[in-house]
Amino acid sequence: MGYLAAKTERLLLGSGIIQLGTRTPVAIARAAITLAQISQGRFLLGLGLSGPQVIEGLHGVPFARPLARMRETVEIVRRAASGEKISYSGREFQLPLPGGEAKPMRLSTRAEHDIPVYLATLSPKMLHLTGEIADGWLGTSFVPEGAKEAYFDHLDQGLAAVGRTRADLDICQGAEVAFADDEDTLRAMVAGRKKELAFSLGGMGSATTNFYNNAYSRQGWAEVAADVRTRWQAGDRDGAAGLVTDEMVLATTLIGTEDMVRERLRVWRDVGVDTVRFYPAGETLGARLATLGRAIEVVRDVEDGAAR
Repeated sequence: MGYLAAKTERLLLGSGIIQLGTRTPVAIARAAITLAQISQGRFLLGLGLSGPQVIEGLHGVPFARPLARMRETVEIVRRAASGEKISYSGREFQLPLPGGEAKPMRLSTRAEHDIPVYLATLSPKMLHLTGEIADGWLGTSFVPEGAKEAYFDHLDQGLAAVGRTRADLDICQGAEVAFADDEDTLRAMVAGRKKELAFSLGGMGSATTNFYNNAYSRQGWAEVAADVRTRWQAGDRDGAAGLVTDEMVLATTLIGTEDMVRERLRVWRDVGVDTVRFYPAGETLGARLATLGRAIEVVRDVEDGAAR
């Protein structure tokens, strides 16, 4: 990201996402300040929790009390960016650590630009927190038809709790984008994505903790999501993929003909999405760039310009 910041002039750069368990809050703040300086204010700080399998299994850091860890991390990052001495007493973090020789310190570099904080969250409590403290929400597993109850109600409650409105939060939604020129190509694309979605529902977590599975369940697929997880955890990957329906793939991606993608983006815009994150499909870098360019042109066609 530092390289891209130095080599570009207009491109917005976002860390989507830094997992909280991989760095201390002050280490996150130092990286964010540096990237904001290099890019002259074009940096967005994206933070996420990941899950217990990754944080505890890969990094050896406790996943317990993620809500408190997220809130305190954001507060410490903002305090560090202010240039003031960092003194913080929370449930998860004590700065400086009491009982030793340390005293409050400040970073040598003060942020010269605002550093917007975007949170990648899925669960109701984390969505509520996002509404309270974040500048933007990095959404995923998003079905616009079920987004009100699954996501927006919780975001809005968090916003209202601190006197904010939806206008104070950038709703940044991401999905894979791929264009099919005919029905046969579209069927093949959808079939190819079913195992990937089955992995999200069954493999992105444990038998008891899977935030993606929970998100799909809240949007109308609780029974299917539970069955997919059961089969995946039992080792039946093909059987799990076979349970994923065409509707599940199409509802949560931007896969289809150009007209289908354009209409889907209009639906996203109308339910409240402000910013689109594209994951362009393609076997090569050139193919992915071509898909991305085509998708950007489709966004420009969407009336009112509310999605970008």
